[in-house]
Amino acid sequence: MRSPLQPVHHRTVTVRGHDIHYREAGPVDAPVLLLLHGFPTSSHMFRDLIPRLADRFRLIAPDHVGFGRSAAPPAEEFDYTFAELAAVTAEFTDVLGLDRFALYIQDYGAPIGLRLALAHPERVTAIVTQNGNAYEEGLGDEAWAPVLAMIADRTPETEEPVRSIRSLDGIRWQYETGVPAELRDLLSPDAWHHDAALMARDGQDAIQLGLIGDYGSNFALYPAFQEYFRTTQVPLLAVWGEGDEVFVPAGAKAFLGDLPDAEVHLLPTGHFALETHAPRIAELIADFLARRVPVRPWPSPDRGPSAPSSR
Repeated sequence: MRSPLQPVHHRTVTVRGHDIHYREAGPVDAPVLLLLHGFPTSSHMFRDLIPRLADRFRLIAPDHVGFGRSAAPPAEEFDYTFAELAAVTAEFTDVLGLDRFALYIQDYGAPIGLRLALAHPERVTAIVTQNGNAYEEGLGDEAWAPVLAMIADRTPETEEPVRSIRSLDGIRWQYETGVPAELRDLLSPDAWHHDAALMARDGQDAIQLGLIGDYGSNFALYPAFQEYFRTTQVPLLAVWGEGDEVFVPAGAKAFLGDLPDAEVHLLPTGHFALETHAPRIAELIADFLARRVPVRPWPSPDRGPSAPSSR
């Protein structure tokens, strides 16, 4: 019998002089699932998933620098690139002593997590990708048109359409698009208002434009990511909102070309699939990792939570 939902701890550690906020739940000696969020959200996106898996895994969900409750130094003081966010994430795992973990990657979390996997393939036991792209086929034409225009030629004119992506309306669009009418009332407006409030803070314009402008560096790494898949045959589960217009379903199916044993599930929802399908995604993850990644038996219900950090 499954144990009751586990408590979630909110903690902070210092990495490269920056405070990194993270959510953690589950026994300290359980297999680790490292949850990497996307734009424009934070570890908040995992709030419904973490308690559903914390009886059998140690779940750790950091906020990237510039996001959520982590430090957001001005763009003049921090190099807001995906290479730097991946380096901070790697050091974050070192600080917490994480030497083996499965990855959950979504949106921005995909290139960050996959860069980590390229640097430390021996650490990654499996990948769960939830609308986390690694193929050109996965790019939605209309959603990416303004971003690609800015990447190709960054000017005040090409920046302006991209700014709207982090507005309240732009963020709400990401949550609602692709979600069937009968599921819309499962979407909590708190989610996009939470994200929009954080995106409206001083300095975010330069931070987010910098990251979006750097997204081309991820396209350049797609061949390396794909070679990593072919070489390692890392167990991979794709749980994908099939209505997503940012990262379209072709991106989920593309994994099968390099990982024939990948398991792909297209769910009737959008970009933020956890908002409507957290219970189903938790079931799929638990089943997948139990079958594909050898681990010790599930922890007993009386096993205590992990120890608090030094802060």
